[in-house]
Amino acid sequence: MSRLSLTTLFGVDPTTDDKHHFETSWILSPAILAGLRGLISLYIFTSIFVFWGWYGTHNDHASIGHTFSYFTWLTYWGIGFYMLFAAIHTAFYTRTGHSILLNRWPRAFRVLHCLLYVTITTYPFLVTVVFWAVLFTPPWYKKTFTGWQNISQHCLNSVYALLEIILPATAPHPFIAIPFLILMLLSYLCVAYITHETEGWYPYTFLDIGDHGQKSKRVMGYCFAILGAVLVCFLLSWALIHLRCRLTHDYTLVCDDVNKTIRRNSAIKSEDYFQ
Repeated sequence: MSRLSLTTLFGVDPTTDDKHHFETSWILSPAILAGLRGLISLYIFTSIFVFWGWYGTHNDHASIGHTFSYFTWLTYWGIGFYMLFAAIHTAFYTRTGHSILLNRWPRAFRVLHCLLYVTITTYPFLVTVVFWAVLFTPPWYKKTFTGWQNISQHCLNSVYALLEIILPATAPHPFIAIPFLILMLLSYLCVAYITHETEGWYPYTFLDIGDHGQKSKRVMGYCFAILGAVLVCFLLSWALIHLRCRLTHDYTLVCDDVNKTIRRNSAIKSEDYFQ
């Protein structure tokens, strides 16, 4: 019995190359999809540097370094980088009708791109739910800047995830991604406790086990609750993508014919592009 490779398990083996799931949409042209992703990426990176600039100009330089200890910030960076690379891949597809970079890079990069897609359509919902259900305490922020930052990182993040679920022609998530999602959560847990050991503070108060571990049971309960929440977010994302694929199946068949025409008309341009 032959062993299945990660490329097969993640659904990115060579038999799916002509589908161009990540570069096409069932409703938007590749050019518009690339532009939308590029604008989202631009907003995310611009907002990050504006936040840092605000910290730096308000005598809060330490907060810039602290951002790398927060799961919220790490997922926000992840969305930004996914949108950036997805926009580049889609732009090349628009220009040539081929996945130029993914075709030239090692096959493992397709696996990583697929895994990154899973994270940016799963973790943002977890961040949003945990923040508004556990961390946020009314009333609303008096400072406009603080309110804007929290809307950007704890509301718009899920909007971006939802757009990537609804708009592209991506296939439902591979279930092999679940262990990787859990592993990344465990890795972040290490980051949180390393932060406490080296700097003396917890990124999230619900991870505080107390001076003598008296709160360890409560922390364990939170950890299992977050584990359950991320599994629910994964299944919800998978279900929405599966529903979108079913509802747009006939339309996708038409788009496939259009995409073939794009690739055929772009063949000569692609050859000229690499000369």
